Amino acid sequence: MSEKKKALFICLGNICRSPIAEGVFQKTVNDMSLGDQWEIDSAAIGSWHVGNPPDWRALDTMKNHGVPYDNCARQIIKEDFNKYDFIFGMDEANMSDLKKRAPKDSKAKLLLFGDFDPQGDRIIRDPYYCN
Repeated sequence: MSEKKKALFICLGNICRSPIAEGVFQKTVNDMSLGDQWEIDSAAIGSWHVGNPPDWRALDTMKNHGVPYDNCARQIIKEDFNKYDFIFGMDEANMSDLKKRAPKDSKAKLLLFGDFDPQGDRIIRDPYYCN
């Protein structure tokens, strides 16, 4: 069997957008019987929420859509840029931070997650600051 593909989802605090993206991506590949071919995680730009579960609103959203989740927040580390094949940022500020932190010649492709939205909504807004 070939080596697993690895995807990392990044947002500012790793308690809203990136855990939801991680959970949905994991559920999607599992539903397609491809879960054993992927290693999926999420992380934060900042360290404010390290060790905490996602925000209750994110957990409720995942639960309401049948997306299981049991991970806790962590901050991205230098090694992630060579461990993961794909690192997805949720907005342009995340992408800017990722590009600044990425070691020269790192393996990971840095991608804006919203570029894959079929409706063309490129920026994943941070629900932490919404009502």
